[in-house]
Amino acid sequence: MLWFRLGRLGLGPGPLADRVEAAAAPASDFMRFGAMQALSARTNGLTREAYETAVDDGRLVRAHTLRAAIHVQRPEDFALFGRTLIARDDEELARQMGTPARKLLAGAGIPANEALDEVTAATEAALAGGTRLTKDGLHEELRSTVRRELMPWCKGCGSHHVAPMLWRFASVSAGARRDAEGHYLIGRPKPKGKPSPADALRRFLALYGPANLADFLAWSSLPQATGTRVWEEVSPELADLEWSGGAGSLPPEDLAALEDAAEPQGVLLLAANDPYLAQPDRGSLVPDPALRKRLFRPVASPGTVLLDGRIAGVWRARAKGRRLSIEIEELEHIPRRRIAPEIERIAALREAADVEVSWS
Repeated sequence: MLWFRLGRLGLGPGPLADRVEAAAAPASDFMRFGAMQALSARTNGLTREAYETAVDDGRLVRAHTLRAAIHVQRPEDFALFGRTLIARDDEELARQMGTPARKLLAGAGIPANEALDEVTAATEAALAGGTRLTKDGLHEELRSTVRRELMPWCKGCGSHHVAPMLWRFASVSAGARRDAEGHYLIGRPKPKGKPSPADALRRFLALYGPANLADFLAWSSLPQATGTRVWEEVSPELADLEWSGGAGSLPPEDLAALEDAAEPQGVLLLAANDPYLAQPDRGSLVPDPALRKRLFRPVASPGTVLLDGRIAGVWRARAKGRRLSIEIEELEHIPRRRIAPEIERIAALREAADVEVSWS
């Protein structure tokens, strides 16, 4: 099963050569360099300059999409991982945006869709005509048009601004993306087509199957009621499977690929939020609960060393100027000669002039 997911996520035998195709699964950019490192692990010779150029010209779309968090994806998937996964019912949308936003809207007596439409329209106006704004610049524009009830006081910023998840979901709804320097803009490429939530579920299963409803809810952030309706729509198409410790579903046309998945070979340094590590089925990925707790932290998770498809170590990188320090903790023996090319890849991607590697 894990071999199947590795292959579907671009980490199986025969690495992908094109960085855009490597983004078939959205890559989280929550941590600095996260998406760039994820794409590099799936391509040949990706450089930081090439990555940033692709983000700037829209060949890669860096935007608030899946779970309203920053991800990098292909232009053709902009809508699929973005607008498609926004709940439409007021109560369900309020739940999707989280408890602070739901309490704010309930206290103000403003329906969730009304609030989202207002902030979306204000975002579109602020970024009209190709305008590019920093996060602070965008908030400043929103302050002049969005009603005060939607702008609680933020202690961290020392100002009023639109509730965090509300403005992030408005960014999704507006089809805003970010350039390599982090400016927000609306322009080519724009979200195209009208994929349905069922299409998103089918893509999820193609990447992360076999999976169950709870896995889909965790991946998509859809409220349970919304996600359940989507699952029930698609479930007649699916084959049900069971394995030691779990059960899930998969499109029947993928059963042969699951059965014939090739054994992975080689060593990879995966970023903490790599799409492979983002699979909701963490129990299959990391059976040891103590190790799961170490790998999947609320913040500052380590990267992992993948050895022939197994998680064989954890790693962290720290930069001081152009000097890069990589710390590797072995969970099992990792041959130094086999990991050397990966260390070189990370160093080149981070444009390090010097690299120091320590082991524990």
